[in-house]
Amino acid sequence: MQRLHTLTLCRTNAFGFLPGREIANDPSSDLNPGLLDQHFGLQWVNKYIAHFGGDPNNVAIWGQSAGAGSVVAQVIAQNGQTTPRLFNKALASSPFWPKTYNYDAPQAQGIYDSFANMTGCSGSNSLQCLKTVDLQTLRNAALAISGSHTYNTSSYTWAPVIDGTFLTESLSNATSKGAVNIDYGFGVYNQHEGENFIAPGLQGAVNTGSPPYNSSIASFQHWVSGFLPGLTPQDLHNLQLVYPDVGTTEALAGGYNSTYTRAGLIYRDSVLACPAYWMASAAHKASYLAQYIISPARHASDTVWVSC
Repeated sequence: MQRLHTLTLCRTNAFGFLPGREIANDPSSDLNPGLLDQHFGLQWVNKYIAHFGGDPNNVAIWGQSAGAGSVVAQVIAQNGQTTPRLFNKALASSPFWPKTYNYDAPQAQGIYDSFANMTGCSGSNSLQCLKTVDLQTLRNAALAISGSHTYNTSSYTWAPVIDGTFLTESLSNATSKGAVNIDYGFGVYNQHEGENFIAPGLQGAVNTGSPPYNSSIASFQHWVSGFLPGLTPQDLHNLQLVYPDVGTTEALAGGYNSTYTRAGLIYRDSVLACPAYWMASAAHKASYLAQYIISPARHASDTVWVSC
């Protein structure tokens, strides 16, 4: 009889993913502590699972959405050379994995600076100040920063950063070299899940979002240039050729002709589907990729079939 054991660890937003050079330069602070918590939990499992009837050489990890993003992070952790190996199988359902910046990149440092400013801690001793601020003030600032980025350049803001030790390079680079901690990989994404994260205004004529969006081509172009700010004008042109305003794609038999669907496909592929594919395909022995298409096939729709 096989035994199934579950372990859930979660330290999120600023408490788990505050970036910045101040964090890196402080000997009593860590970048990506949310991931380090999970790593510690997996070390505990490796050490003690045999006492619960488990096999430390046959451990699988699974997550959905941000949890699946954590799975991705553990898969590429430490250049894919974690010793001892803490798991050999990974399952990622709709892994939320936006662009991963270096801890001190302008985009990451800007998050730290904003957080320090919102909590009254800007200045040369900002990190020491942050460690004295009351919990609710920190929560309020973390939520405000998340909200300020929703539907524009970096939805939901808080994410792992490349810290040079635990995460050493981007997912695409790591997986292209097979620098992963798994023998077996499984990834899944949902057909329409990108639409959960894009500006609702792209769906119709009513302007919504910040800045306001509508269903016009001009509005779509404004959105995509904000969502992918690192692309050159030529890159953006090529992207729009791959995702035309009227086109076809897998499992959409009738094609699509709406800005909303077009933007949703770009978001889905760049943040959810490609990470699922990259992670799974890099596994050393076998890889599996699935697409969930049962209507409405939005983000998390597939979780109705998951039970523990």
